[in-house]
Amino acid sequence: MIKKFEDLEVYQIAFSLVLQIYKLTAKFPSEERFGLTNQIRRASVSIISNIAEGSMRLNPAEFRQFVGIARGSTGELRCQLQLATELKFLSQKDFSELNEKIDSIGKMLTNLSKTLHGKAIEKSSKS
Repeated sequence: MIKKFEDLEVYQIAFSLVLQIYKLTAKFPSEERFGLTNQIRRASVSIISNIAEGSMRLNPAEFRQFVGIARGSTGELRCQLQLATELKFLSQKDFSELNEKIDSIGKMLTNLSKTLHGKAIEKSSKS
């Protein structure tokens, strides 16, 4: 089992995404501070928060549920970044770079979920 969530590669990549998001959204118009800026930041933080919280749960099935929530937040984030790009708050280049990272994180979360599912089945068959 995982000793620390910080050791997970998906957490590390998602954490770097959050830092990148904060830097980019700092350049958004000030009137968006409580709108799209806040939503984008919250969605990105939700990814790492759910990985961290889930890893601290007592069993793989619970962790898997939080991984699913984190994966959902990647979709939310992609949608919001697309909107920010259309509104010209974000360049197409930045959007493409972020989108690649989001895709990678999504795939990693799917793989983690599959691994946790296997562990949950394994654990329940031992009970």
